[in-house]
Amino acid sequence: MRRTAVVVVGAALISSVAACGGGGGSGPGATATGAPKDSTFIFASSADPSILDPAYHSDGESSRVTNQIFETLVATEVGGTAVVPGLAESWEVSKDAKTYTFKLRRGVKFHDGETFDAAAVCANFERWYNSTGLAQSDSVSYYWVTVFRGFAKNESDSLGKSLYGGCAAKDDATAEIKLTEPSAAVLSALTLSSFGIASPKALKDYKADEVSGTAESPQFTGTFGTEHPTGTGPFKFASWTRGDKLELVRNDDYWGEKAKLNKIIFRPIEKAADRAQALRAGSVHALDYADPADLESLKSAGAQVIERAPFNMGYLGFSQKTKIMQNQKIRQAIAHAINRENVVKTKYATGAKVANAFMPDSLWSYTEDFAKYDYNVAKAKQLIAESGEADPTLEFCYPSGVSRAYMVDPAGNFQLMKADLEAAGFKVTPKTSPWSPDYLNISQAGDCPLYMLGWNGDFGDPDNFLGTLFQSFSNQWSFRNEPIFKVLNDAEREPDQAKREELYKQANALIADFVPGVPYAQSPSFSAAAKNVRGWVPSPVLNDVLATISLS
Repeated sequence: MRRTAVVVVGAALISSVAACGGGGGSGPGATATGAPKDSTFIFASSADPSILDPAYHSDGESSRVTNQIFETLVATEVGGTAVVPGLAESWEVSKDAKTYTFKLRRGVKFHDGETFDAAAVCANFERWYNSTGLAQSDSVSYYWVTVFRGFAKNESDSLGKSLYGGCAAKDDATAEIKLTEPSAAVLSALTLSSFGIASPKALKDYKADEVSGTAESPQFTGTFGTEHPTGTGPFKFASWTRGDKLELVRNDDYWGEKAKLNKIIFRPIEKAADRAQALRAGSVHALDYADPADLESLKSAGAQVIERAPFNMGYLGFSQKTKIMQNQKIRQAIAHAINRENVVKTKYATGAKVANAFMPDSLWSYTEDFAKYDYNVAKAKQLIAESGEADPTLEFCYPSGVSRAYMVDPAGNFQLMKADLEAAGFKVTPKTSPWSPDYLNISQAGDCPLYMLGWNGDFGDPDNFLGTLFQSFSNQWSFRNEPIFKVLNDAEREPDQAKREELYKQANALIADFVPGVPYAQSPSFSAAAKNVRGWVPSPVLNDVLATISLS
Protein backbone atom coordinates (compact mmCIF):
# COMPACT_ATOMS: atom_id res chain seq x y z
CA MET A 1 0.00 0.00 0.00
CA ARG A 2 2.82 2.39 0.81
CA ARG A 3 4.35 1.87 -2.62
CA THR A 4 1.04 2.71 -4.28
CA ALA A 5 0.88 5.94 -2.33
CA VAL A 6 4.42 6.76 -3.42
CA VAL A 7 3.43 6.47 -7.08
CA VAL A 8 0.53 8.90 -6.71
CA VAL A 9 2.49 11.54 -4.79
CA GLY A 10 5.57 11.16 -6.98
CA ALA A 11 3.60 11.60 -10.19
CA ALA A 12 2.22 14.89 -8.92
CA LEU A 13 5.68 16.12 -8.04
CA ILE A 14 7.13 15.27 -11.43
CA SER A 15 4.25 16.95 -13.20
CA SER A 16 4.90 20.17 -11.28
CA VAL A 17 8.62 19.95 -12.04
CA ALA A 18 8.01 19.52 -15.75
CA ALA A 19 5.66 22.50 -15.71
CA CYS A 20 8.28 24.70 -14.03
CA GLY A 21 11.10 23.90 -16.41
CA GLY A 22 14.53 22.47 -15.91
CA GLY A 23 17.58 23.03 -13.79
CA GLY A 24 19.07 26.41 -13.01
CA GLY A 25 18.74 29.71 -14.76
CA SER A 26 16.53 32.71 -14.03
CA GLY A 27 13.43 31.83 -15.99
CA PRO A 28 9.86 31.61 -14.69
CA GLY A 29 9.60 29.80 -11.38
CA ALA A 30 13.28 30.22 -10.50
CA THR A 31 14.43 31.36 -7.09
CA ALA A 32 16.78 34.28 -6.55
CA THR A 33 19.63 31.80 -6.17
CA GLY A 34 18.99 30.17 -9.55
CA ALA A 35 17.26 26.88 -8.71
CA PRO A 36 13.65 26.42 -9.87
CA LYS A 37 11.18 26.49 -6.98
CA ASP A 38 9.92 22.99 -7.66
CA SER A 39 13.08 21.31 -8.96
CA THR A 40 12.54 18.19 -6.90
CA PHE A 41 14.46 15.10 -7.98
CA ILE A 42 13.05 11.75 -6.82
CA PHE A 43 15.45 8.83 -6.66
CA ALA A 44 14.33 5.22 -6.23
CA SER A 45 16.83 3.55 -3.93
CA SER A 46 16.84 -0.19 -3.26
CA ALA A 47 16.78 0.19 0.53
CA ASP A 48 16.86 2.72 3.33
CA PRO A 49 20.28 3.90 4.51
CA SER A 50 21.50 2.15 7.63
CA ILE A 51 22.64 5.41 9.30
CA LEU A 52 23.51 8.94 8.13
CA ASP A 53 26.62 9.27 10.25
CA PRO A 54 29.36 8.52 7.69
CA ALA A 55 31.69 7.11 10.34
CA TYR A 56 29.24 4.32 11.11
CA HIS A 57 28.10 3.04 7.72
CA SER A 58 29.56 0.79 5.07
CA ASP A 59 26.63 0.27 2.67
CA GLY A 60 26.02 1.93 -0.66
CA GLU A 61 22.56 3.32 0.08
CA SER A 62 23.90 5.18 3.11
CA SER A 63 26.91 6.59 1.28
CA ARG A 64 24.72 7.66 -1.66
CA VAL A 65 22.91 10.01 0.71
CA THR A 66 25.80 11.10 2.90
CA ASN A 67 27.90 11.92 -0.19
CA GLN A 68 25.48 14.80 -0.77
CA ILE A 69 25.57 16.05 2.86
CA PHE A 70 29.23 15.58 3.81
CA GLU A 71 32.49 16.20 2.00
CA THR A 72 35.92 14.65 2.36
CA LEU A 73 39.37 16.23 2.30
CA VAL A 74 40.02 14.65 -1.10
CA ALA A 75 37.51 13.32 -3.62
CA THR A 76 37.35 11.18 -6.74
CA GLU A 77 37.03 12.75 -10.16
CA VAL A 78 33.52 12.75 -11.60
CA GLY A 79 33.04 9.47 -13.46
CA GLY A 80 36.48 8.09 -12.53
CA THR A 81 38.78 6.99 -9.71
CA ALA A 82 41.56 9.62 -9.75
CA VAL A 83 42.06 11.62 -6.54
CA VAL A 84 41.11 15.30 -6.84
CA PRO A 85 40.78 18.18 -4.34
CA GLY A 86 37.81 18.19 -1.98
CA LEU A 87 37.71 20.26 1.19
CA ALA A 88 41.48 20.40 0.78
CA GLU A 89 42.68 22.50 -2.15
CA SER A 90 46.05 20.73 -2.22
CA TRP A 91 48.24 18.36 -0.22
CA GLU A 92 51.86 17.34 0.26
CA VAL A 93 53.26 13.97 1.29
CA SER A 94 56.54 13.71 3.20
CA LYS A 95 59.43 11.65 1.81
CA ASP A 96 58.87 8.93 4.38
CA ALA A 97 55.16 8.81 3.39
CA LYS A 98 54.12 9.24 7.01
CA THR A 99 53.02 12.88 7.05
CA TYR A 100 50.21 14.29 4.91
CA THR A 101 49.75 18.07 4.94
CA PHE A 102 46.45 19.41 3.63
CA LYS A 103 45.84 23.03 2.60
CA LEU A 104 42.16 23.65 3.28
CA ARG A 105 39.60 25.78 1.50
CA ARG A 106 38.74 29.01 3.28
CA GLY A 107 35.25 30.41 3.70
CA VAL A 108 33.55 27.02 4.08
CA LYS A 109 30.72 26.68 6.60
CA PHE A 110 29.00 23.66 8.05
CA HIS A 111 25.23 23.46 7.65
CA ASP A 112 24.80 24.68 11.24
CA GLY A 113 26.81 27.84 10.53
CA GLU A 114 29.99 26.64 12.24
CA THR A 115 33.30 27.35 10.49
CA PHE A 116 35.16 24.58 8.70
CA ASP A 117 38.86 24.79 9.52
CA ALA A 118 41.88 22.68 10.49
CA ALA A 119 40.63 22.36 14.07
CA ALA A 120 37.39 20.82 12.76
CA VAL A 121 39.38 18.35 10.63
CA CYS A 122 41.44 17.28 13.63
CA ALA A 123 38.33 17.01 15.81
CA ASN A 124 36.87 14.49 13.33
CA PHE A 125 40.03 12.39 13.16
CA GLU A 126 40.35 12.41 16.94
CA ARG A 127 36.70 11.38 17.27
CA TRP A 128 37.26 8.37 15.02
CA TYR A 129 40.54 7.44 16.68
CA ASN A 130 39.20 7.71 20.23
CA SER A 131 36.11 5.59 19.66
CA THR A 132 35.33 3.23 22.52
CA GLY A 133 33.03 0.34 23.29
CA LEU A 134 30.78 -0.89 20.52
CA ALA A 135 32.01 1.87 18.21
CA GLN A 136 35.28 -0.07 17.92
CA SER A 137 33.50 -2.99 16.28
CA ASP A 138 34.27 -3.46 12.60
CA SER A 139 30.53 -3.86 12.05
CA VAL A 140 30.08 -0.26 13.28
CA SER A 141 33.30 1.65 12.43
CA TYR A 142 33.92 -0.55 9.42
CA TYR A 143 36.05 1.76 7.30
CA TRP A 144 38.11 3.16 10.16
CA VAL A 145 39.05 -0.40 11.12
CA THR A 146 39.82 -1.46 7.54
CA VAL A 147 41.90 1.64 6.74
CA PHE A 148 43.39 2.69 10.10
CA ARG A 149 43.19 -0.75 11.83
CA GLY A 150 42.96 0.31 15.46
CA PHE A 151 42.13 2.97 18.02
CA ALA A 152 43.78 4.97 20.77
CA LYS A 153 43.00 2.18 23.23
CA ASN A 154 42.05 -1.07 21.55
CA GLU A 155 39.43 -3.02 23.48
CA SER A 156 39.74 -6.17 21.38
CA ASP A 157 42.69 -8.40 20.55
CA SER A 158 41.43 -8.53 16.96
CA LEU A 159 42.37 -4.87 16.42
CA GLY A 160 45.86 -3.89 15.31
CA LYS A 161 48.10 -0.95 16.04
CA SER A 162 46.48 2.13 14.57
CA LEU A 163 47.89 3.60 11.38
CA TYR A 164 46.72 7.00 12.60
CA GLY A 165 49.44 8.89 14.44
CA GLY A 166 47.84 12.25 15.15
CA CYS A 167 46.48 15.45 13.66
CA ALA A 168 47.77 19.00 14.14
CA ALA A 169 46.15 22.28 13.09
CA LYS A 170 49.22 24.22 11.93
CA ASP A 171 46.96 27.20 11.22
CA ASP A 172 43.28 27.62 10.36
CA ALA A 173 43.83 26.39 6.80
CA THR A 174 46.54 23.75 7.34
CA ALA A 175 45.90 20.29 8.79
CA GLU A 176 48.76 17.83 9.22
CA ILE A 177 47.90 14.13 9.49
CA LYS A 178 50.64 11.83 10.75
CA LEU A 179 50.76 8.06 10.27
CA THR A 180 52.53 5.52 12.44
CA GLU A 181 53.97 3.84 9.33
CA PRO A 182 54.02 4.52 5.58
CA SER A 183 50.86 3.88 3.57
CA ALA A 184 50.66 4.12 -0.19
CA ALA A 185 46.88 3.71 -0.10
CA VAL A 186 45.73 6.13 2.58
CA LEU A 187 45.31 9.19 0.33
CA SER A 188 42.91 7.31 -1.96
CA ALA A 189 41.18 5.86 1.09
CA LEU A 190 40.39 9.33 2.38
CA THR A 191 38.00 9.77 -0.58
CA LEU A 192 35.66 7.31 1.17
CA SER A 193 32.38 8.81 2.31
CA SER A 194 33.07 7.38 5.78
CA PHE A 195 35.73 10.07 6.19
CA GLY A 196 33.26 12.88 5.55
CA ILE A 197 33.99 15.85 7.80
CA ALA A 198 31.15 16.64 10.21
CA SER A 199 30.45 19.68 12.36
CA PRO A 200 32.16 19.06 15.71
CA LYS A 201 29.44 21.06 17.44
CA ALA A 202 26.65 18.97 15.90
CA LEU A 203 28.47 15.75 16.76
CA LYS A 204 28.52 16.84 20.39
CA ASP A 205 25.06 18.43 20.54
CA TYR A 206 23.32 15.42 19.00
CA LYS A 207 25.34 12.77 20.83
CA ALA A 208 26.80 11.08 17.76
CA ASP A 209 29.00 8.74 19.80
CA GLU A 210 26.23 7.15 21.85
CA VAL A 211 26.13 3.60 20.50
CA SER A 212 24.56 0.72 22.40
CA GLY A 213 23.07 -2.68 21.59
CA THR A 214 25.27 -5.37 20.08
CA ALA A 215 27.66 -5.68 17.13
CA GLU A 216 24.92 -7.58 15.31
CA SER A 217 22.30 -4.91 16.11
CA PRO A 218 23.85 -1.58 17.10
CA GLN A 219 21.54 1.10 18.47
CA PHE A 220 22.39 4.73 17.82
CA THR A 221 20.75 6.47 20.75
CA GLY A 222 21.96 9.93 19.73
CA THR A 223 20.14 11.72 16.92
CA PHE A 224 23.09 12.95 14.83
CA GLY A 225 22.89 10.05 12.36
CA THR A 226 19.10 9.96 12.11
CA GLU A 227 17.88 13.55 12.46
CA HIS A 228 20.85 15.95 12.41
CA PRO A 229 23.62 14.87 10.02
CA THR A 230 25.60 18.08 9.56
CA GLY A 231 28.31 18.49 6.95
CA THR A 232 29.47 21.06 4.39
CA GLY A 233 27.97 19.52 1.24
CA PRO A 234 25.72 20.99 -1.47
CA PHE A 235 22.60 19.51 0.17
CA LYS A 236 21.32 19.64 3.75
CA PHE A 237 19.26 17.07 5.62
CA ALA A 238 15.54 17.88 5.86
CA SER A 239 13.66 14.78 7.09
CA TRP A 240 13.61 10.99 7.09
CA THR A 241 10.69 8.61 7.51
CA ARG A 242 12.09 5.10 7.29
CA GLY A 243 10.42 2.99 4.65
CA ASP A 244 8.85 6.02 2.99
CA LYS A 245 11.19 8.86 2.06
CA LEU A 246 14.32 10.78 2.94
CA GLU A 247 14.50 14.44 1.93
CA LEU A 248 17.49 16.69 1.33
CA VAL A 249 17.27 20.39 0.46
CA ARG A 250 19.65 22.64 -1.42
CA ASN A 251 22.41 24.32 0.61
CA ASP A 252 22.17 27.91 -0.59
CA ASP A 253 25.30 28.81 1.40
CA TYR A 254 27.45 26.15 -0.26
CA TRP A 255 31.05 27.26 -0.82
CA GLY A 256 31.25 25.92 -4.38
CA GLU A 257 28.92 25.81 -7.36
CA LYS A 258 25.39 25.56 -6.00
CA ALA A 259 23.23 22.54 -6.71
CA LYS A 260 20.90 22.80 -9.69
CA LEU A 261 18.13 21.04 -7.76
CA ASN A 262 16.04 22.48 -4.96
CA LYS A 263 15.32 19.16 -3.28
CA ILE A 264 16.18 15.45 -3.50
CA ILE A 265 13.80 12.75 -2.30
CA PHE A 266 15.09 9.21 -1.84
CA ARG A 267 12.31 6.61 -1.87
CA PRO A 268 13.18 3.00 -0.92
CA ILE A 269 11.64 0.51 -3.35
CA GLU A 270 12.92 -2.97 -2.61
CA LYS A 271 12.40 -4.86 -5.86
CA ALA A 272 14.17 -3.91 -9.08
CA ALA A 273 10.99 -4.60 -11.09
CA ASP A 274 9.01 -2.20 -8.88
CA ARG A 275 11.66 0.49 -9.27
CA ALA A 276 11.50 0.11 -13.04
CA GLN A 277 7.71 0.33 -12.97
CA ALA A 278 7.88 3.48 -10.85
CA LEU A 279 10.16 5.08 -13.45
CA ARG A 280 7.93 4.01 -16.34
CA ALA A 281 4.91 5.38 -14.46
CA GLY A 282 6.62 8.71 -13.89
CA SER A 283 6.65 8.53 -10.10
CA VAL A 284 10.47 8.71 -9.82
CA HIS A 285 13.13 10.40 -11.89
CA ALA A 286 15.89 7.83 -11.60
CA LEU A 287 16.97 4.49 -10.20
CA ASP A 288 20.10 2.46 -9.71
CA TYR A 289 20.71 -1.30 -9.89
CA ALA A 290 18.22 -1.85 -12.69
CA ASP A 291 17.45 -5.49 -13.42
CA PRO A 292 18.95 -6.35 -16.83
CA ALA A 293 15.59 -7.91 -17.70
CA ASP A 294 13.96 -4.46 -17.46
CA LEU A 295 16.40 -2.54 -19.67
CA GLU A 296 14.55 -2.92 -22.97
CA SER A 297 11.18 -1.97 -21.51
CA LEU A 298 12.76 1.07 -19.90
CA LYS A 299 14.27 2.13 -23.20
CA SER A 300 10.94 1.57 -24.95
CA ALA A 301 9.29 3.84 -22.38
CA GLY A 302 11.74 6.61 -23.28
CA ALA A 303 14.03 6.30 -20.27
CA GLN A 304 17.78 6.79 -20.45
CA VAL A 305 19.72 3.64 -19.59
CA ILE A 306 23.22 4.32 -18.30
CA GLU A 307 25.87 1.65 -17.81
CA ARG A 308 28.07 1.99 -14.75
CA ALA A 309 31.51 0.55 -15.49
CA PRO A 310 32.15 -2.71 -13.61
CA PHE A 311 34.35 -2.23 -10.56
CA ASN A 312 32.98 -4.93 -8.33
CA MET A 313 32.77 -8.61 -7.54
CA GLY A 314 30.19 -10.79 -5.84
CA TYR A 315 31.34 -13.54 -3.53
CA LEU A 316 30.29 -16.29 -1.17
CA GLY A 317 31.93 -15.74 2.19
CA PHE A 318 32.81 -18.36 4.79
CA SER A 319 32.81 -17.44 8.47
CA GLN A 320 35.36 -19.59 10.26
CA LYS A 321 33.68 -18.76 13.55
CA THR A 322 31.82 -22.01 12.79
CA LYS A 323 33.67 -25.33 13.00
CA ILE A 324 32.56 -26.67 9.62
CA MET A 325 34.08 -23.66 7.83
CA GLN A 326 37.41 -24.18 9.57
CA ASN A 327 37.72 -27.32 7.45
CA GLN A 328 39.62 -26.38 4.29
CA LYS A 329 38.32 -29.43 2.42
CA ILE A 330 34.77 -28.19 2.98
CA ARG A 331 35.67 -24.72 1.73
CA GLN A 332 37.29 -26.23 -1.37
CA ALA A 333 34.27 -28.49 -1.91
CA ILE A 334 31.92 -25.51 -1.91
CA ALA A 335 34.18 -23.73 -4.40
CA HIS A 336 34.03 -26.69 -6.80
CA ALA A 337 30.30 -27.28 -6.27
CA ILE A 338 29.09 -23.86 -7.45
CA ASN A 339 28.41 -23.55 -11.18
CA ARG A 340 29.48 -19.92 -11.33
CA GLU A 341 29.21 -19.70 -15.11
CA ASN A 342 25.57 -20.77 -14.94
CA VAL A 343 24.82 -18.22 -12.21
CA VAL A 344 26.34 -15.42 -14.29
CA LYS A 345 24.64 -16.56 -17.50
CA THR A 346 21.24 -16.93 -15.82
CA LYS A 347 21.13 -13.92 -13.51
CA TYR A 348 23.38 -11.25 -14.98
CA ALA A 349 23.34 -8.93 -17.99
CA THR A 350 25.56 -8.85 -21.04
CA GLY A 351 29.04 -7.79 -19.99
CA ALA A 352 29.03 -9.77 -16.76
CA LYS A 353 31.65 -12.47 -16.27
CA VAL A 354 32.82 -15.04 -13.76
CA ALA A 355 35.08 -13.53 -11.10
CA ASN A 356 38.14 -15.59 -10.26
CA ALA A 357 39.69 -13.24 -7.71
CA PHE A 358 38.57 -10.92 -4.95
CA MET A 359 39.22 -7.92 -7.18
CA PRO A 360 38.00 -6.84 -10.65
CA ASP A 361 40.12 -7.80 -13.63
CA SER A 362 40.38 -4.13 -14.66
CA LEU A 363 42.40 -3.20 -11.58
CA TRP A 364 46.17 -2.98 -11.77
CA SER A 365 48.04 -6.02 -10.34
CA TYR A 366 45.21 -8.38 -11.36
CA THR A 367 46.47 -11.85 -12.21
CA GLU A 368 45.03 -15.33 -12.61
CA ASP A 369 48.27 -17.07 -11.73
CA PHE A 370 46.77 -18.93 -8.80
CA ALA A 371 44.73 -22.02 -7.89
CA LYS A 372 41.43 -22.34 -9.78
CA TYR A 373 38.21 -23.96 -8.60
CA ASP A 374 36.37 -25.08 -11.70
CA TYR A 375 32.84 -26.44 -11.54
CA ASN A 376 33.36 -30.11 -10.72
CA VAL A 377 30.67 -31.99 -8.80
CA ALA A 378 32.73 -35.18 -8.59
CA LYS A 379 35.67 -33.26 -7.11
CA ALA A 380 33.35 -31.58 -4.61
CA LYS A 381 31.99 -34.96 -3.50
CA GLN A 382 35.52 -36.33 -3.15
CA LEU A 383 36.56 -33.36 -0.98
CA ILE A 384 33.51 -33.82 1.24
CA ALA A 385 34.45 -37.46 1.71
CA GLU A 386 38.03 -36.46 2.59
CA SER A 387 36.84 -33.75 4.99
CA GLY A 388 35.61 -36.15 7.67
CA GLU A 389 32.29 -34.29 7.83
CA ALA A 390 29.39 -36.76 7.68
CA ASP A 391 26.24 -35.30 6.08
CA PRO A 392 27.61 -31.73 6.11
CA THR A 393 24.94 -29.09 6.69
CA LEU A 394 25.41 -25.47 5.66
CA GLU A 395 23.40 -22.55 6.99
CA PHE A 396 23.29 -20.33 3.91
CA CYS A 397 22.42 -16.67 4.49
CA TYR A 398 21.23 -14.29 1.80
CA PRO A 399 19.65 -10.81 1.96
CA SER A 400 16.23 -9.49 1.08
CA GLY A 401 15.33 -5.93 0.29
CA VAL A 402 18.42 -5.14 -1.74
CA SER A 403 19.81 -5.22 -5.26
CA ARG A 404 23.43 -4.69 -6.22
CA ALA A 405 25.40 -4.91 -9.45
CA TYR A 406 27.18 -7.94 -8.02
CA MET A 407 23.85 -9.56 -6.98
CA VAL A 408 20.87 -8.05 -8.75
CA ASP A 409 18.67 -10.91 -7.55
CA PRO A 410 20.03 -12.39 -4.28
CA ALA A 411 17.15 -14.85 -3.88
CA GLY A 412 17.60 -16.07 -7.46
CA ASN A 413 21.34 -16.53 -6.93
CA PHE A 414 20.62 -18.44 -3.74
CA GLN A 415 18.25 -20.87 -5.45
CA LEU A 416 20.80 -21.73 -8.14
CA MET A 417 23.62 -22.16 -5.63
CA LYS A 418 21.48 -24.17 -3.23
CA ALA A 419 20.74 -26.67 -6.02
CA ASP A 420 24.45 -26.89 -6.85
CA LEU A 421 25.43 -27.51 -3.23
CA GLU A 422 22.76 -30.16 -2.73
CA ALA A 423 23.85 -31.93 -5.90
CA ALA A 424 27.34 -32.20 -4.40
CA GLY A 425 26.05 -33.70 -1.16
CA PHE A 426 25.53 -30.73 1.15
CA LYS A 427 22.37 -30.13 3.13
CA VAL A 428 21.41 -26.48 2.92
CA THR A 429 19.47 -24.53 5.54
CA PRO A 430 18.36 -21.16 4.15
CA LYS A 431 18.33 -18.03 6.27
CA THR A 432 17.26 -14.68 4.90
CA SER A 433 16.94 -11.27 6.54
CA PRO A 434 16.48 -7.65 5.46
CA TRP A 435 19.63 -6.08 4.03
CA SER A 436 19.81 -3.12 6.39
CA PRO A 437 20.51 -3.31 9.22
CA ASP A 438 19.92 -7.02 9.92
CA TYR A 439 21.83 -8.79 7.15
CA LEU A 440 24.78 -6.40 7.10
CA ASN A 441 25.17 -6.66 10.86
CA ILE A 442 24.86 -10.46 10.95
CA SER A 443 27.28 -11.09 8.07
CA GLN A 444 29.86 -8.55 9.25
CA ALA A 445 29.74 -10.03 12.75
CA GLY A 446 30.62 -13.45 11.31
CA ASP A 447 27.33 -15.02 12.37
CA CYS A 448 26.58 -16.54 8.96
CA PRO A 449 28.62 -19.67 8.19
CA LEU A 450 27.98 -19.25 4.45
CA TYR A 451 26.78 -15.90 3.18
CA MET A 452 26.28 -13.98 -0.03
CA LEU A 453 27.93 -10.58 -0.25
CA GLY A 454 30.04 -8.52 -2.61
CA TRP A 455 32.21 -5.48 -2.94
CA ASN A 456 32.04 -2.45 -5.18
CA GLY A 457 35.36 -0.64 -5.18
CA ASP A 458 35.56 2.62 -3.26
CA PHE A 459 38.83 3.80 -4.78
CA GLY A 460 41.25 2.63 -7.47
CA ASP A 461 43.77 0.65 -5.45
CA PRO A 462 44.05 -3.12 -4.81
CA ASP A 463 44.24 -2.31 -1.12
CA ASN A 464 40.57 -1.37 -1.31
CA PHE A 465 39.70 -4.94 -2.30
CA LEU A 466 42.31 -7.31 -0.90
CA GLY A 467 43.35 -5.06 1.97
CA THR A 468 39.80 -4.21 2.98
CA LEU A 469 38.76 -7.85 3.04
CA PHE A 470 41.86 -9.72 4.21
CA GLN A 471 44.64 -7.50 5.59
CA SER A 472 43.86 -8.25 9.23
CA PHE A 473 41.49 -10.26 11.36
CA SER A 474 37.83 -9.35 10.97
CA ASN A 475 34.75 -10.91 12.51
CA GLN A 476 33.21 -11.30 9.05
CA TRP A 477 35.75 -13.97 8.05
CA SER A 478 36.95 -14.97 11.55
CA PHE A 479 40.30 -16.42 10.49
CA ARG A 480 43.95 -15.67 11.13
CA ASN A 481 46.40 -16.26 8.31
CA GLU A 482 49.65 -14.46 9.05
CA PRO A 483 51.22 -14.94 5.59
CA ILE A 484 48.20 -13.25 3.97
CA PHE A 485 48.16 -10.48 6.57
CA LYS A 486 51.90 -9.86 6.13
CA VAL A 487 52.00 -9.65 2.35
CA LEU A 488 49.05 -7.25 2.31
CA ASN A 489 50.62 -5.08 4.98
CA ASP A 490 53.89 -5.05 3.03
CA ALA A 491 52.00 -4.10 -0.15
CA GLU A 492 50.30 -1.15 1.50
CA ARG A 493 53.57 0.18 2.95
CA GLU A 494 55.61 -0.25 -0.22
CA PRO A 495 56.03 3.08 -2.10
CA ASP A 496 57.41 1.46 -5.27
CA GLN A 497 54.53 0.74 -7.67
CA ALA A 498 56.17 -2.22 -9.43
CA LYS A 499 56.98 -3.91 -6.11
CA ARG A 500 53.44 -3.28 -4.88
CA GLU A 501 52.08 -4.99 -7.98
CA GLU A 502 54.11 -8.12 -7.34
CA LEU A 503 53.04 -8.23 -3.70
CA TYR A 504 49.36 -8.09 -4.62
CA LYS A 505 49.88 -10.92 -7.10
CA GLN A 506 51.41 -12.97 -4.27
CA ALA A 507 48.44 -12.10 -2.09
CA ASN A 508 45.97 -13.32 -4.70
CA ALA A 509 47.78 -16.67 -4.84
CA LEU A 510 47.81 -17.06 -1.04
CA ILE A 511 44.12 -16.18 -0.80
CA ALA A 512 43.17 -18.66 -3.53
CA ASP A 513 45.05 -21.45 -1.75
CA PHE A 514 43.41 -20.65 1.59
CA VAL A 515 39.85 -20.32 0.14
CA PRO A 516 38.25 -17.87 2.60
CA GLY A 517 35.35 -17.61 0.18
CA VAL A 518 34.38 -17.93 -3.47
CA PRO A 519 34.30 -14.93 -5.82
CA TYR A 520 31.77 -15.71 -8.51
CA ALA A 521 30.69 -12.65 -10.53
CA GLN A 522 31.71 -9.21 -11.68
CA SER A 523 29.22 -7.15 -13.59
CA PRO A 524 28.45 -3.74 -14.96
CA SER A 525 25.44 -2.18 -13.29
CA PHE A 526 22.74 -0.20 -14.94
CA SER A 527 21.09 3.01 -13.92
CA ALA A 528 18.06 4.54 -15.56
CA ALA A 529 16.66 8.04 -15.62
CA ALA A 530 13.71 9.90 -17.05
CA LYS A 531 14.39 11.64 -20.34
CA ASN A 532 14.37 15.09 -18.69
CA VAL A 533 17.24 14.26 -16.31
CA ARG A 534 20.51 15.96 -17.23
CA GLY A 535 23.99 15.94 -15.70
CA TRP A 536 24.04 12.59 -13.87
CA VAL A 537 27.41 10.88 -14.31
CA PRO A 538 27.46 7.55 -12.40
CA SER A 539 30.73 6.93 -10.59
CA PRO A 540 32.46 3.53 -10.82
CA VAL A 541 33.19 3.84 -7.08
CA LEU A 542 29.62 4.96 -6.28
CA ASN A 543 30.64 8.52 -5.36
CA ASP A 544 27.80 9.98 -7.40
CA VAL A 545 27.50 13.77 -7.23
CA LEU A 546 23.82 14.64 -7.53
CA ALA A 547 24.37 18.40 -7.31
CA THR A 548 25.18 18.42 -11.04
CA ILE A 549 21.74 17.06 -11.98
CA SER A 550 19.10 19.29 -13.50
CA LEU A 551 15.60 18.65 -14.85
CA SER A 552 14.78 19.99 -18.29
